Amino acid sequence: MPKAPLTRTVTAATLLLAVAALLWALPRAGAPGRAADCTGRRIASWSADSRHTAEFARYGNDNTRTDDWTGGDGTHSVRLPDGRTLWLFSDTFLDRVQAPPNPQGENRRWRTADTGGTTFLRHNSAVVMSRSGRLERTLTGGTAAAPGPFFPDPPGGGWRWPVRASVEPRSPGSPEKVVRVLLWNRAPGTGPWIFGLPRGTEVATLSLPGLRLEGITPVVGPSSADPGRRVLYGAAAVRDGGWTYVFGSDDPPSSPASSAYLARVPAGRLGDRGSWRFWDGAHWQRRAGRAGPVLRDGGRRGVGSAFTVVRDGPAWVLITMDTGGGGAAGMRSLTSYWSCSPHGPWHGPNGRLTPPRPPAADPQYVAAYNPQAHPEFTADGALVLSYDINWLGPPGVPADPRLNGDVDLYRPRFLRIRMGPAGR
Repeated sequence: MPKAPLTRTVTAATLLLAVAALLWALPRAGAPGRAADCTGRRIASWSADSRHTAEFARYGNDNTRTDDWTGGDGTHSVRLPDGRTLWLFSDTFLDRVQAPPNPQGENRRWRTADTGGTTFLRHNSAVVMSRSGRLERTLTGGTAAAPGPFFPDPPGGGWRWPVRASVEPRSPGSPEKVVRVLLWNRAPGTGPWIFGLPRGTEVATLSLPGLRLEGITPVVGPSSADPGRRVLYGAAAVRDGGWTYVFGSDDPPSSPASSAYLARVPAGRLGDRGSWRFWDGAHWQRRAGRAGPVLRDGGRRGVGSAFTVVRDGPAWVLITMDTGGGGAAGMRSLTSYWSCSPHGPWHGPNGRLTPPRPPAADPQYVAAYNPQAHPEFTADGALVLSYDINWLGPPGVPADPRLNGDVDLYRPRFLRIRMGPAGR
């Protein structure tokens, strides 16, 4: 056999093998990429961020406007193009704050009791912070005399809770920007559903710079007939390359933990229902009902219904309530997981962080929950993390008198955290 043709054949084969190896090394189009230098990360240290905690206390105690924010939970934020920050809250108290002592004789600031007919508890609100970091005004619906939720309750009953938000082009390629806010749509429920039956995920559009609510669009409908298996998306949303990865969770009534799920949307198209795809464990699916958990609950593992995800170099870090901590510990402590890609595998839980809670006459009932990262305030490598405070008393004991009697029991608090290495 002539040598020249053999040489050409061997060279072609070698080239094909080299190309195949290169293609295999590249991230596949159907799955998020994995960074070769990715290593485990966890919360290595933390300190109290008194600046943000004090600013929300100052603003909440200010009686300049009696329809203003005095407390809330579900704390999320988004930096606006002009340098302001929009803070989004779920359940919100609006009313005048009174100086101590409270009606129980305690040295606590308190808000007007519900029996007086002047306390307003609404399902959501928004608060605008100036470029200098000073909270300036509250956005609500309704009227000054009877304020309503900023994102109106859905027709037929229920409510909307805002979660993650981002600034996007009004339409692909448009120079005009708007704010897209992911919303959880919930219906009234009883028993294990006292915080509402999950219905679906929506996206609201706010104008810029005026922050006027322009409309609300459903993007993910009920993914199951079983409410406990329905996934609400928007607990976290992270931009990576040309995609926004949106994390969600289910809400099983028989378990303190939830499973985490993942969707992705082309960057800038959160409000386009047809652009959403859902990870089933191997592929991206058009149908939300085919999604599979990326972090399944069970044993010590699982997430709270609200959690946060951030990038730390090539690693992804998920911070959640320590739902495997057992009993009340799951509403007092935080833990974390890490992964080299948004779809996992997720390693953890890694450690336990028990953040400070305000002093109270009955501290065993004071909960710390819903950790949320605020990357726009990162400084010197320290990430700002908020967590919510609430009073969850004995079964059958109403919470409102306790929350109204001490305004510090329903306001966000803040930490600055630093990441460090974590083993597998």
